[in-house]
Amino acid sequence: MTDQNYETSDVLVVGSGIAGLAAALGAVREGSDVTVATKATRPEGASSWWAQGGIAVSRDHPEQFKQDIIAASDDTADPDAVDVLVENANDAVEDVLLDTLEVKFDENGGDLDFTREAAHSEDRILHVDAATGKHIHVPFLNYLDAHDGVEILDDTAALELIRHEGRVHGAMLESDGEVTPHYAGSVVLATGGIGELYPRTTNPDMATGDGIAMAALAGADVEDMEYVQFHPTVAIPGEDGDDDDVFLVSEAVRGEGALLRNGDGERFMKEYHADAELAPRDVVARAVKAEREGTGEVLLDVSPLSFAAEFPGLARRCTDHGIDYEDGIPVAPAEHFLCGGVAVDDRGRTTLDRLYAVGECSRTGVHGANRLASTSLLEGLVWGLRAGEDAAGKGVEPIEAPDLLERDPDLPARFAGDKMHRLRRVMDEQLGVERDPDELGKAMATVRRLKGEVDAYVRTRTSRSLYELRHASVTALLVARHASENTESVGTHNLVEKAPAEPSAD
Repeated sequence: MTDQNYETSDVLVVGSGIAGLAAALGAVREGSDVTVATKATRPEGASSWWAQGGIAVSRDHPEQFKQDIIAASDDTADPDAVDVLVENANDAVEDVLLDTLEVKFDENGGDLDFTREAAHSEDRILHVDAATGKHIHVPFLNYLDAHDGVEILDDTAALELIRHEGRVHGAMLESDGEVTPHYAGSVVLATGGIGELYPRTTNPDMATGDGIAMAALAGADVEDMEYVQFHPTVAIPGEDGDDDDVFLVSEAVRGEGALLRNGDGERFMKEYHADAELAPRDVVARAVKAEREGTGEVLLDVSPLSFAAEFPGLARRCTDHGIDYEDGIPVAPAEHFLCGGVAVDDRGRTTLDRLYAVGECSRTGVHGANRLASTSLLEGLVWGLRAGEDAAGKGVEPIEAPDLLERDPDLPARFAGDKMHRLRRVMDEQLGVERDPDELGKAMATVRRLKGEVDAYVRTRTSRSLYELRHASVTALLVARHASENTESVGTHNLVEKAPAEPSAD
């Protein structure tokens, strides 16, 4: 293809979650014209829309908030990055969510109703029922969509970055089968997480690690990819636990008093951690996994609280999925959040000139090896604003775009689906809640072969599904590689050697 037809904008944001929208807002406030390109065709396509628990703020105790973040990270979070988050938390939430978007957070007696979640030492989380994400995301989208300086391109995928000699000049965007270069003074990646790499996830369907893979292929540094967080309480409807029907049960439910019980009806979390149900997520996820394997199931007992009154949305969802929550909600761990990603500084700047990354696809250092509940929306908001402001005001310079070929026949209809199924099986079995050090090298070899197979097709074919598969395989290889290189069991990277098989009776 040629670059005779192309588009330009001062700032190109790839992704439409809270981090991408905050970046767009930060840039447009600086006078830049902004294009937001998103694969989503509706709000539900962005991870932020699915966020349940809420958004944490510092309130009057920033130092305590900082200590909670670091403790939850297993003492691996970057203190300087945590300072950036904590010191900007109150102002960012007040400026954007309260004053600009006028989000109607839940109140108690006319005042904001702050709640508590696991590993928080005080009530500091703003929420709207158990559906905070969509109550922030929808008005944010609407606000920017009505802004003269912002253009939102939905159902549009970024396939590859346009770069030259360490500088990023834009991205190749695909929409309705057409691929067009889009040049920009700066590019902000806000593509979300990697949930599609696992069979069971709380992420939307399109979370294939696009931004991480594009940045890595362009030469940007990527860090901490082994730290994949699994949420411990994901509802499993039906006896077969169909992976397509799972849904998140907010940490706030345990914060309000819900208890975890195993298949024998026993409350077990006190045996695993002093904070019991409110222990850090990695601890609870491992405990739930162990109890499911040992007793057959784990139920979230919501009888200690008025579940339907306090969490009406979740109660309706349980009923819609055939779960009688009064008998307990069957739960299991599921992939939830990537703590690593594209390495960035305190303004979201990557190691490539004019390329930024914000939100879940970035590695700010805030989360270390394990993320504290209700800090993801806050991180996206704070770093998004800062990155957008910094990305503004840089000149657009169109250069020769990559030639993405389309000369061979279309792939079989099931090609991408079959390869993704194979990838998910490896990630689930060898890079899940627990990892066997002896298996990590095998996982890396398997994923490397899969990536090689996909690369062979990408050289002569261009389609969204094929590039998503490429991005997923690149990202999976990074997770496997970083996991194999880290010999320390810490946070979400939990190394457990399998017991040797017992000799046969023969």
